[in-house]
Amino acid sequence: MGKLISQQPDVLTESSEADRNDRALAGLRIAVGALFLIFGEYKVFGTEFVFGGGFQHWIERFLAEGNIYPFMAPILRGFVLAHERWFALLIAYGELAIGLSLVLGLLVRPASVAGLAYMLALLFSANYPGPDAAFWHYLGAALEHLVLALCFAAFVFGVPDRAWSVKQLWSRRTSSSSPR
Repeated sequence: MGKLISQQPDVLTESSEADRNDRALAGLRIAVGALFLIFGEYKVFGTEFVFGGGFQHWIERFLAEGNIYPFMAPILRGFVLAHERWFALLIAYGELAIGLSLVLGLLVRPASVAGLAYMLALLFSANYPGPDAAFWHYLGAALEHLVLALCFAAFVFGVPDRAWSVKQLWSRRTSSSSPR
């Protein structure tokens, strides 16, 4: 007869499950951060978005297409377009800062609050399905911004910097170098 092989069930401890969840949330944080780094980088280091009318084009497009929530139209026309260069710079450097923060795992909660506010502003500026739409149309129309808004909400309420972050590396370094 062959050897009897002892098989133990694959038991995950509470600690290993928490570690796995921390890594999953950190992976999502880094992926969202990479997207924001890419979009922020081209806006900061290129000239079209801030100085070439790119930002103004997008705001005018939002207004012309009519996919804007009614309360946002006067804000975009009267305030945002009146200060378009400042808003373009804020968005360009804001996206870059959010991306760096998420990728590095530094100041994740404040960056995520800013990212959530930004995604909601975009959602209300570009994803209005119309006054007579069914409730589910509001969700369907908002998917492109709603998914990222939900990611940012998870980063605000979770602890996405517990794994794969500069904060985690720094806390390990300081705890290992402290005298015992």
